[in-house]
Amino acid sequence: MPPDREQTPPDQTQTLPNPTRRRAFNIGFGVLAAPVIGAAAYQSIRAGSGGTDVSANLTLVAPAAAGGGWDAFQREMQQAMRANRLVGNVQVVNVPGAGGTIAIGNVSQMNRPNTLMVGGTGQIAAQIQFDTESRITDVTPVARVVEEFAMITVPADSPHQDLDSLIEAWREDPAQLAWTGGGSFDQLVMTDLALTAGIAPGDTTYIPSDGGGEAIQALLNGTAQATAGGFADMLPQVEAGRLRGLGIVAPEPLDGVDIPALPDLGYDVTLTNWRALFAPPITSAEEIAELEALIEEATATPEWKDAVERYYWREVPLGHEDLVDYIEAETERITGLFEEIRG
Repeated sequence: MPPDREQTPPDQTQTLPNPTRRRAFNIGFGVLAAPVIGAAAYQSIRAGSGGTDVSANLTLVAPAAAGGGWDAFQREMQQAMRANRLVGNVQVVNVPGAGGTIAIGNVSQMNRPNTLMVGGTGQIAAQIQFDTESRITDVTPVARVVEEFAMITVPADSPHQDLDSLIEAWREDPAQLAWTGGGSFDQLVMTDLALTAGIAPGDTTYIPSDGGGEAIQALLNGTAQATAGGFADMLPQVEAGRLRGLGIVAPEPLDGVDIPALPDLGYDVTLTNWRALFAPPITSAEEIAELEALIEEATATPEWKDAVERYYWREVPLGHEDLVDYIEAETERITGLFEEIRG
């Protein structure tokens, strides 16, 4: 089963605080931890990025701890490059903290082009939600690679057999039907669905969880009644009969999966958790082109294609110039969703 996706640092408290207290704690933790983690991570990246020849030496930065979705992406990229000898030496460095924005801060200070950080929707959400100093625009977009989908899921014993039933109950009493999710992206998907269904997101009870595993437990123990969790996290639980999938947040149904896509159910919600690779801001146009070519070569390998299948990713390649415009549009879109959350 694929690991949980990227998350901000977990709470250290033993009891589950209410959503307001929990959110305040997470923001505070990120602010306090940033200088310490940032300094150590900066030295780790510098140590791993000796030399400037991309084909000889490359550092892949995962902006989260080992075991998360960003980490999985970079480990698979590393394996594809190693197995096919695309780079002489390629290593992965984990830089956790503040929803991936600490890694942005570190990569933005690098003075060598042979560093690639994976990032995307989660970092944009974190920079908006926590108003971080580091922004995705501080680093150089090189190429978008894949996206992963969310799935609207309820417990197997839920009275809601389909999405319309869930929406109807949610609309009747938004505060009573509690949602949960393993990160900022899950809450964004719930918010987009609420707006599409004519429900005020601010009236909804949302219980944040530290990762997909905790969100699943919240569904199983009755703490929450629904989630918009990651498809790869939720599918094994659906297949085991513990949860019920009501709809996949994707433009169209996925091959081999007997769960409808939301647009086919009448809900035009297609927000995806996309992943792109970013380089330090000093990277020249010629070096960007070299990195783009390397990424294209790596993603064409059998090892990468196998990872795409195992993680239920969808390949959505996009080059540097188009990616700059795409990020601007996504930032505007996600900012609007957070405005709806805050009311």
